Amino acid sequence: MSSQGCASYLGRIGGGQMVALDMGGCMHRGIIQHELNHALGFYHEHSRSDRDNYLTIMYQYISPGQANNFNKQNTNNLGLEYDYTSVMHYNSFAFSNTSGQPTIVTIPAPNIPIGQRDGLSVLDVSKINRLYQCNVCAYLLNEKNGSLTSANYPSAYPNNASCVWLIRTPSNQVALNFVAFDVQSSPNCTSDYIRIYDGPTKRDPLLVDRTCGTLLIPPIIASTNQLLVEFSSDSSVTEAGFKASYSSGKVLHTKYFILTWYSL
Repeated sequence: MSSQGCASYLGRIGGGQMVALDMGGCMHRGIIQHELNHALGFYHEHSRSDRDNYLTIMYQYISPGQANNFNKQNTNNLGLEYDYTSVMHYNSFAFSNTSGQPTIVTIPAPNIPIGQRDGLSVLDVSKINRLYQCNVCAYLLNEKNGSLTSANYPSAYPNNASCVWLIRTPSNQVALNFVAFDVQSSPNCTSDYIRIYDGPTKRDPLLVDRTCGTLLIPPIIASTNQLLVEFSSDSSVTEAGFKASYSSGKVLHTKYFILTWYSL
């Protein structure tokens, strides 16, 4: 809790580190991740050393006292491309002092969407993993539709796996359909298993609790555009694993408990 708006020091400053998150406007996942990324050492994306290849900053629409928010920095870009979809990017009208006039114009086209606060982008995740040399089995799937498989599929998945897939479609509800499923069977699925959560975290309600064996999981429809798949294996037997596809659409009615799914 804070009355200082949404703010963070850049990088570690030693000891316990405060991040300012005002209860009135900062308690959203994307904003929190934005400030935590500052604490991890990341500048705003529009401040990258190579930003002039991708943006034009319209200083004529920025008040002098706010121009420092658009300063270009000598950044370590980690060999990764510029990311218009980064959670660290300002939107087109950030700090504009003239109604209807953008402060950031994208190149080559002037209408590329920027400045989302839904959460980390795929490249945001890649930057964190590369900077901190993280070797984790975690994936963000943020397209309208796509697929996911266990490691090595259709060959056997590895022992001692611990993986998550966050599906975050641009809008509407996520539908997940398994087309293959072969996970080591054990009593109460205590050895290898899949869990599926109705949201982006393991604190969200379970749509599917521990599941294993060879029977296909029935189609899953999340209540929002986000869904989390968790897979765990132990140190003994492994099987072929699983393959699933996802899509984005809307459940329009549930008459007689029959779901009607409209893909968009």
